[in-house]
Amino acid sequence: MTDTAETIDYSKTLNLPQTDFPMRAGLPEKEPLLVKRWQDMDLYRRLREDAADRPKYVLHDGPPYANGNIHIGHALNKILKDVITRSFQMRGFDSNYVPGWDCHGLPIEWKIEEKYRAAGKNKDEVPINEFRKECREFAAHWIGVQTEEFLRLGVVGDFKNPYTTMAFHAEARIAGELLKFATSGQLYRGSKPVMWSVVERTALAEAEVEYHDHESDTIWVKFPVKDGSTLAGAFVVIWTTTPWTIPGNRAVAYSPRIGYGLYEVTAAENDFGPQAGEKLIFADALAEESATRAKLTMNRLRDVSKDELGALVLSHPLKGFGGGYEFSVPMLAGDHVTDDAGTGFVHTAPGHGREDFEAWMDHARELEARGIDPAIPFTVDDAGYFTRDAPGFGPDREGGPARVIDDNGKKGDANKAVIEALIARKLLFARGRLKHSYPHSWRSKKPIIFRNTPQWFVHMDKDLSDGTTLRSRALKAIDATRFVPAAGQTRLRAMIEERPDWVLSRQRAWGVPIAVFTDDNGNVLDDPAVNARIVQAFEAEGADAWFAEGARERFLGARVNEDWVMVKDILDVWFDSGSSHTFTLEDRPDLKWPADVYLEGSDQHRGWFHSSLLESCGTRGRAPYNAVVTHGFTMDEQGRKMSKSLGNTVVPQDVMKQSGADILRLWVMTTDYWEDQRLGKTILKTNIDAYRKLRNTLRWMLGTLAHDKGEEVPLAEMPELEQLMLHRLSELDEIVRAGYDAFEFKRITRALLDFMNIELSAFYFDIRKDALYCESPSSVKRKAAIQVVRHLFDCLVKWLAPMLPFTTEEAWLDRNPDAQSLHLEQFPNVPAVWRNDLLAEKWKKIRKVRSVVTGALELQRASKAIGSSLEAVPVTYIADHTLASALDGVDMAEISITSELVVSREAAPAGAFALREVPGVAVVIEKAEDHGLRKCARSWRYTADVGIDATFPDVSARDAGVLHELKALGCM
Repeated sequence: MTDTAETIDYSKTLNLPQTDFPMRAGLPEKEPLLVKRWQDMDLYRRLREDAADRPKYVLHDGPPYANGNIHIGHALNKILKDVITRSFQMRGFDSNYVPGWDCHGLPIEWKIEEKYRAAGKNKDEVPINEFRKECREFAAHWIGVQTEEFLRLGVVGDFKNPYTTMAFHAEARIAGELLKFATSGQLYRGSKPVMWSVVERTALAEAEVEYHDHESDTIWVKFPVKDGSTLAGAFVVIWTTTPWTIPGNRAVAYSPRIGYGLYEVTAAENDFGPQAGEKLIFADALAEESATRAKLTMNRLRDVSKDELGALVLSHPLKGFGGGYEFSVPMLAGDHVTDDAGTGFVHTAPGHGREDFEAWMDHARELEARGIDPAIPFTVDDAGYFTRDAPGFGPDREGGPARVIDDNGKKGDANKAVIEALIARKLLFARGRLKHSYPHSWRSKKPIIFRNTPQWFVHMDKDLSDGTTLRSRALKAIDATRFVPAAGQTRLRAMIEERPDWVLSRQRAWGVPIAVFTDDNGNVLDDPAVNARIVQAFEAEGADAWFAEGARERFLGARVNEDWVMVKDILDVWFDSGSSHTFTLEDRPDLKWPADVYLEGSDQHRGWFHSSLLESCGTRGRAPYNAVVTHGFTMDEQGRKMSKSLGNTVVPQDVMKQSGADILRLWVMTTDYWEDQRLGKTILKTNIDAYRKLRNTLRWMLGTLAHDKGEEVPLAEMPELEQLMLHRLSELDEIVRAGYDAFEFKRITRALLDFMNIELSAFYFDIRKDALYCESPSSVKRKAAIQVVRHLFDCLVKWLAPMLPFTTEEAWLDRNPDAQSLHLEQFPNVPAVWRNDLLAEKWKKIRKVRSVVTGALELQRASKAIGSSLEAVPVTYIADHTLASALDGVDMAEISITSELVVSREAAPAGAFALREVPGVAVVIEKAEDHGLRKCARSWRYTADVGIDATFPDVSARDAGVLHELKALGCM
């Protein structure tokens, strides 16, 4: 029995897409299975084996802190790093990613102390190495937790062998780096005002400080001019927002560039301030405002010259209080003095401010020559209490010493005590309150103070015996470094130019000690044998060896009876992470020094980028990186900072449970990550929609490639449309590679998504569905189209693989079920012959005409005049000869997905559809049936030759020929 037209189900003769790749992604369930697959096959090891002979590309990981679950900032950071390392791995490099963790420091120490307090335990009663052991175990636990969370994000790296700052080898290297600074004369013990956290009882680095609004007491204070001057009996008035620093005052600064005057009070309406007849000295620009503050009126008597000011000697406003403050207070010229606010004079307490300290030290020799002791007092202790260097406020005070800040970060009674003393001496000019930006510890979120205390520093400006300084080396290294975005270079340079000496010491227990011995004068023991014993012990036992019983005797050896003291301070954790390039990049054979790139948040210009730069320049003379890439911070959809109190946080673990890691990764790839980004439900939905379109495009290609027999059509024999698609792949290859090189992932993502949505789904695939579904197995057009879809799929999944590793792996394994992993592949080598700029220019013209046709068809569909575009015959009027000539030899009906298309050079009739952006083209839509065309029962095209074949009377001649071929092949 033979088939007849009536018994054939034509749909079974079509080459429709066939795939098991689901439209619904199910990423939350599928992704963990792929993570397990990669772990089971040891993908990381396979990548290293495959890349063994390739040049290395190294991104050195800035270590996150091991003290909690990852947040959205971690996710952003790790995804960016993973995309970079994957992209270079797939472009011919051995791009090895070694994750790292910062393990020492206060946050972990606090957690253990909290546990102790809850159990009624006193930390100081616990042996230090027992305490350190608990800190180590706490960090190790969170490293394990974060490892699993990073793996769930799809990050590939050496998580079985990461670097940690608490590893014995790392601690030994950190100590060794510190000893290099010590033996080269860069390390010194000094007494300077440092940022001090009373709450945490430790010095803080600039990177550990953030600024918040804070309300401060403000006071204006009168300093009496001593006898022996033409201005004797007058008062110099200062203004400060830190009344508690008045006991530490040792000078008043003025500016030679400001105009000053002597003023007399003519009337006063205040309880404690100046009275009529008093003479006061102010900067002229601030005199009226100051008078208003004190509720008085003044009359200007005369100018006060800079020479007069420089010769003045003042009495301390607390003179005699508590039996102290008998010393003279000199006037010092200072560039930091302005007449923008205050009085034009700056109260100078060298133990409580950097500029005060520098001004005092700049005049130290001059002060000694004038018989003024340049010693800087220690007026406040580590707990925020006044010391004996603050007579009347310290231990000698009835009721005990006044306190600046208490253990909870609250304001103590120091300001009140000082203000009351000034009022009693009738030297308080005025008082008030000011809300301003004030430094807080980024850990405790509590205000800090500036406090003079002995600390260990590294010189920024000391000659390093080669005509350079640490500062000059660092600035030179910045100029030699590539920054993305470029503004990062200016920011880091400004920080290095202005920064003071590097404070290394912290007064805590959990960290690498400043493993040096010193004499009473702060001189560091320089003994290679002692240093070698220290490093060897740390290598074998970790930094706990420094705190073990008998450590002094062990390390000093034969010098044990000499007067050398072990330093008990620990190193700033930024020195730990800043040294990580030594025990990772230098010491691991699978890495190299310097790193090709460091990538972190923009706050790390003052953190890890900064400390790594100084550490490396101090010991090696150059930066440990060739490039620095920075990202911004993630805000909510309204641009607000995410916080639990606002309830606007986006938790990466929740996103992965609900939508999948690839959705989170797609969001990262579509942001301008170097700026602050926004994230919330609406933005996630936008990315989910974009992902769905991308996935459906991959799914259609996989379904089409189910019919791929691997046949090849020579480029010259391909239809122009296929040649155009290969040309576009050539263009995209340049964009993708340049984008990965420039770390411009949004540029890549935008180009690929637009290509897949606009040029493939809505153009090429739409046009070629007829040929792919309906043409015969021998059709060159169909073979060429399948071949091009094969290239499209291969290029797209590989280009997208670094960004969307789960989805592309799933698609690759669906296409290649026997493959190990897409991520072991390289980016495609796009042949140069695919590039055809002339053809591309021609098809730009063709697509212009097509856009008018499709616009006209859309109107007809919207009005229900036609259902499918195949029911239409567009009559296309083209007055533009350039556009018309581009259509020669082109089947515009096929390109427009219509049954026929008529091109006319005549003038378009009134009412013809046109687009303003395509002048010279107009379209009138007519129905195929009105042109005597009949619908093919197989392809649904309307043609004039339906019924020409007696065997298949309800199909077109083309489709009848296909059916005969299929029948001859036994396929129907």
